[in-house]
Amino acid sequence: MPSKLLSVELHGLEGFLVEIEVDRRAGRVIFAIVGLPDAAVQEAKERVTSAVKNSGFEFPRGKVIVNLAPADLKKFGPRYDLPIGLGIVALMKQLPPNSFNETVIIGELALDGTIRPINGILASVEFAKKQGFKKIVLPKENAREAALIPGIKIIPAGSLKEAVMHLKGKIEALPIKPPKIDSDRVINVDMSVIKGQAQAKRALEITAAGGHNILLCGAPGAGKTLMARALGGILPSMTLDEMLEVSKIYSVAGLLPKHKPLITERPFRPIHHTASAMSIVGGGNIPGPGEISLAHRGVLFMDEIAEFPKNVLEVLRQPMEDNFITVSRVKGTCTYPSKFILVAAMNPCPCGYRNVENAKKECVCSAVDVQRYEKKLSGPLLDRIDIYLNVAPVDISKLSSKKKEEDSETVRQRVENSRAIQRERFKGLKIYSNGEMKNDDINRFCKLTKEAKALIAQAVTQFDISARSYFRILKVARTIADLEGKENLSSTHVAEALQYKTKIL
Repeated sequence: MPSKLLSVELHGLEGFLVEIEVDRRAGRVIFAIVGLPDAAVQEAKERVTSAVKNSGFEFPRGKVIVNLAPADLKKFGPRYDLPIGLGIVALMKQLPPNSFNETVIIGELALDGTIRPINGILASVEFAKKQGFKKIVLPKENAREAALIPGIKIIPAGSLKEAVMHLKGKIEALPIKPPKIDSDRVINVDMSVIKGQAQAKRALEITAAGGHNILLCGAPGAGKTLMARALGGILPSMTLDEMLEVSKIYSVAGLLPKHKPLITERPFRPIHHTASAMSIVGGGNIPGPGEISLAHRGVLFMDEIAEFPKNVLEVLRQPMEDNFITVSRVKGTCTYPSKFILVAAMNPCPCGYRNVENAKKECVCSAVDVQRYEKKLSGPLLDRIDIYLNVAPVDISKLSSKKKEEDSETVRQRVENSRAIQRERFKGLKIYSNGEMKNDDINRFCKLTKEAKALIAQAVTQFDISARSYFRILKVARTIADLEGKENLSSTHVAEALQYKTKIL
C-alpha cells in the first residue's frame, strides 16, 4: 500500500496542491520520480536516499516509485525532499498511516538529514490555510515567516528525524510567535536638504499621498535624483495587508532577509538604464518577479529614463495600467502584482541644457538628436504618467540660504492624514490609494463642483486631453482635495492637477 502525503507547488504567487505517492516493488534497485519534475526535483533521489539512511531509518530495497500528482502540473525546486523522505519512512512502517492527516509538508533535505529553508514559504502557508489544512511541517528557519499567517499550526523541524518525532506525537511543537511589526524607516535624503523647489516638493507630496506616477525633467544638477530619493522618506506607512503582499513577493524571489521575515517599509527600487526588459518585468527558466513586482506598493525609480531602450520602456505600459504582470516562459506562466509609483527623471535633451533658464552652458544638440531623444518616451507611456514637472536650477542665493526647510517627518504626517482618508473611503474595495482607482471608482468618488466641471471640460477641449489623461487628472485632483480635507473637488483642485499634466516634451 503506497504512502500518501501532500505538499504545495508555487507558480509565482499562485499555489497548487500536490499529492505525493510513494510505493515500492520487487526487482532491481531503482529510485524513480514521475509527474513532470524538473532537474532539482529529480536530484531529490540522491538527497533523500542519503538523508533517510543517515537519519537512522530503513530505506526500501527494490524499485521505489514517487508519483507527484497531478501529473500534468510542472514541479520545481527542492521543496519535495522532505515529503518524499517522510513518505519513504511511512512506507517502511516507521510512521503511523494517519500521521499526515490535514497536514502539508514542505522542505529541502541535506545529505545528513537536516532540513534547509526554502523560498516562497509565506505564499505556501497562506495557500495551505485557504485549502483548510490544520498543520504544516516546514524548515525551522522558515518558522517565523510562516507564523505571519494565523490560523494554521506551524510545525518547525530541523531534521528528518525531528519531523518524524513531531508526526508521531513524541514531541510537541512550541507556539511560534510572529515577528513584531517594527518600522525601521531610514530617511536617506530628508526633504529639508532640498533648498527652494517649492513646486517640486508640493508635487512629491501629492505623489506620495495618492500613489501617482511622476516625471521630473530638468538640467543636470537641478536636483532631480535628490528629490526622487527624498520621496522615500515621505511615503506613508504600509498596512499589514500591504506588508504581507510585498513579503510574499520577496519570499518567492529569495530576497527576504533571514533576520526579518516581514517587509515593513515600502520598497524603493532604483534601476539603471542598462537593465534588460526581462529584469524589469521578470522571467528566467522558472518565471520569477522582476523589478516592477519587487517595487510593488513602493517606488520604481528610473533615472535618465530617456537613456533606456525604447522596447524596455514599452514593457511598462501594461503593468502601469493593470497593476499586475503576467510573465510567460517555456516552463510556465506566472502572474505577479506590480502596483508601484513610477518616478522617472530625465534631461530636456541629450546634453541637458535645451531651454534651460539662466543656464551657464548652451545646448549643443541638433534637432535630430533632440527628436530621437524625445521619441524614447512614447505617447501611450507619457499618458500613464500623472504628474509632469519641470525642475529648474536653484539660484545660488537659495542654496546658501540658512532658512530652515520643512523636514520629511512634517510632510509625511500630511501624507499619512491623506492616506487615512483614502483608506476609509475605499474600505472593502481592495483599493489603498487614489492612484489605484478605476474609471468607475473615479465617477463614484470624485464629485466636482459646477465650476470644476466647467474648467476641466474647457481643458479637455482646448488641450486635446485623452480619456485616460482626463481620469488621471481627476485622480490627482482627488488627492489634492484629500490633502486639504475636502470632500468635493473644486476648481482650485482641478486647476492644480491640470498644471501638472502639461506635457514637458
